[in-house]
Amino acid sequence: MDQDQDQDQDEYELVERVDDQDRGLGVAVPRRQAIREGWLHRVAVTVCRDECGRMLVHRRSEQLSRFPGFYEVMVGGAVGVGESYEQAAARELAEELGIRVLPRLLFTFLNRGGLSPHWLGVHEAVLPDAVVADPGEIAWYGRLTEPELRSALLEWRFTPDSHEAFGRYLAFRAAQS
Repeated sequence: MDQDQDQDQDEYELVERVDDQDRGLGVAVPRRQAIREGWLHRVAVTVCRDECGRMLVHRRSEQLSRFPGFYEVMVGGAVGVGESYEQAAARELAEELGIRVLPRLLFTFLNRGGLSPHWLGVHEAVLPDAVVADPGEIAWYGRLTEPELRSALLEWRFTPDSHEAFGRYLAFRAAQS
């Protein structure tokens, strides 16, 4: 998808406005407008692991309007009107990686980083070895161990959401142990 298509999609992709407690307000707006106006909405992301515990990291396509060429620890996107966090996360995994798995919602938090404030639902999923990355979304992907990923976070250009959500993800996992 080229940059114009990415921006056009935002114009037609409807999200629900939510309040500071993540309660729906019953108002559907184009995602682009929600970002521009700083209106709270929902985004679902998934930390993808393999059977060995390595995490999938990817570099965003240069054609994307938001953070082109940046790396991400998670796969995801906006939660559409009428979707749950889990449904949106599963849809994004199918669209971006060509896989059908049911991600597990771990936690949500109000993320004030990135382009605009939004509620972020962080999921986890174990991926099969074979994925088919959408080249319009993902320019490159690899699987890194946790120590490799910690090093990459210090050296590579990651999206703001990646830093915040991954830190919270590690804290969540540590609390579960």
